[in-house]
Amino acid sequence: MFIGTYHNSIDSKNRMIVPSKLRDDLGGKCILTTGLDKCLYIYSLEDWTAQMEKLAGLPDSDEEVRSFIRRFSGNAAECEFDKAGRIVIPGLLKAYAEIDKNLVTVGAIKKIEVWAEEVYESVAGEEKMKGVSFDKALGSYSY
Repeated sequence: MFIGTYHNSIDSKNRMIVPSKLRDDLGGKCILTTGLDKCLYIYSLEDWTAQMEKLAGLPDSDEEVRSFIRRFSGNAAECEFDKAGRIVIPGLLKAYAEIDKNLVTVGAIKKIEVWAEEVYESVAGEEKMKGVSFDKALGSYSY
């Protein structure tokens, strides 16, 4: 399970260090792909396979399903960690997430989210404003 928020950066060779507390649960490889809300997702190989199986069960006749699968799996890259715990973010994914230098890496239970710091701060500010409706949504869950 991935939890926590970490501030890190990308270097001139498009490499980012995945925080060790998150990296430990990934093994030596991971899948990096486009996420929702202008971020990137990192999946363990096991969780990626589970996501692909869910998507494979959706109807090919649905145009939105085809489009999502195309974007989600078509932009995915299998990444190996180097000795320093870094992965390379491909240029297409870097551009999609508007990544320049500073990152926010967030453990999001079954995946890791990688955000450009400016984009994350913008989205985090919007989420604070929606706190009341979020509380209502969780009201039916026991936690």
